[in-house]
Amino acid sequence: MGISEIAELLGVSRQRAHQLAASHGFPEPVARLAQGPVWETAEVEKWARETGRL
Repeated sequence: MGISEIAELLGVSRQRAHQLAASHGFPEPVARLAQGPVWETAEVEKWARETGRL
């Protein structure tokens, strides 16, 4: 998933999703494409549950 999908999942703006993705503890991207970094959906969802964001 990309930043837009993370923002939608968490119910935040794309800007806030960028801030969260840069924060300590957020999963590392599995790839960095021309359109931006991408993450494993399951890892982001796990992080969101563990931090009380889901």
